[in-house]
Amino acid sequence: MGAAKVLGRAVGQRLYAIKRGMYPDSRPGAVARVLNWVSRLQYSAGLLSPHYAVTLEVAGRRTGRPVLLPIVVTEYEGNRYLVSMLGSDANWVRNLRAAGGRAVLHRRGGKAVQMEEVPRDARAPILRRYLAVAPGARPHFPIDRNAPLDEFEKIADRYPVFRVAEVGAIIELPAE
Repeated sequence: MGAAKVLGRAVGQRLYAIKRGMYPDSRPGAVARVLNWVSRLQYSAGLLSPHYAVTLEVAGRRTGRPVLLPIVVTEYEGNRYLVSMLGSDANWVRNLRAAGGRAVLHRRGGKAVQMEEVPRDARAPILRRYLAVAPGARPHFPIDRNAPLDEFEKIADRYPVFRVAEVGAIIELPAE
């Protein structure tokens, strides 16, 4: 292996460690909260972000108030999916389950959606596709994005996946 490749791998591992450190105990720390706030604004407006970057809005399970966070929509075999890079204990996952799968996806407006949780035995190929399009999530997974499918099957129970089952009416944003 060449020196440049070794150096590149070392830099990548350090960056992954920094990214994981931004989410202590699988919760966003101060830096991650600020970056998420900026990303929410950017993704909702559809500015300088890829088409699969959206803002998820779901009712808080305790307060009922809207909770918004930036998230990646993964497309696989004609369907759209959301994946929790932080696992089952992520607040948005618990909120979405408590809301019966009802949420709003924002990107240049909002669309009401109904989400359905994907069974564990069907998650592996979706997880692999997710890591292909969501580089920011890669540090939170214990395997490489190019790992064989059976490696993804081994970790599928740790990462909830939700299919966008139904898209409702477009919710227009007020003009500024």
